[in-house]
Amino acid sequence: MTRTYLPGIIAMAAIVVASNILVQFLFGQWLTWGAFTYPLAFLVTDIMNRVYGSAAARRVVLVGFVVGLVCSLIGTQIMGEFGPLVTLRIAIGSGVAFLTAQLIDVSVFAALRGGKWWRAPLVSTLIGSSIDTALFFSIAFAGSLSFIHPATDVSWAAETLPLLGAGPAAPLWVSLAIADWAVKLSIALVALIPFRIITARLTQTA
Repeated sequence: MTRTYLPGIIAMAAIVVASNILVQFLFGQWLTWGAFTYPLAFLVTDIMNRVYGSAAARRVVLVGFVVGLVCSLIGTQIMGEFGPLVTLRIAIGSGVAFLTAQLIDVSVFAALRGGKWWRAPLVSTLIGSSIDTALFFSIAFAGSLSFIHPATDVSWAAETLPLLGAGPAAPLWVSLAIADWAVKLSIALVALIPFRIITARLTQTA
């Protein structure tokens, strides 16, 4: 791992740490503050992929995975008002979702690299974000996957409520997942601007 990748590694580590902290604080009824920082991980991955290639992007992803795993494991040992700050199911869901989604993002980006400049980052992030949301919320909260860690109480997430407060009845975790997914898609569009600016500057100096 060379010094060239250090900014990407530091950025990824900072995003993962910040997201693990901010996910504990609610923004409104359906989101946590972590929903706004975590999608930036895809921006870092795509910048590294565009400028330094897929191998460099995968290295940065692995660093993010290790940092996230350490943060989650620490969180499982810190007791809050209702138990551990991070349950084992959330730790597992976070790790599996992050690694799977980010590596798929890298592969999709590589496949679309030769097209228009916006296509690879946009499509790879949309696909990666969708997979990330589906995996994390299912593993962490779905009642059908309670066998992952039966001791984790996710009954609160299974509470049936109007979808996003206004739609048909659905488990609470489904509303949380949809709101999270919508934020990720929105940030994926906005992130095209810094992606274009940063990659242009790094390509000039590389």
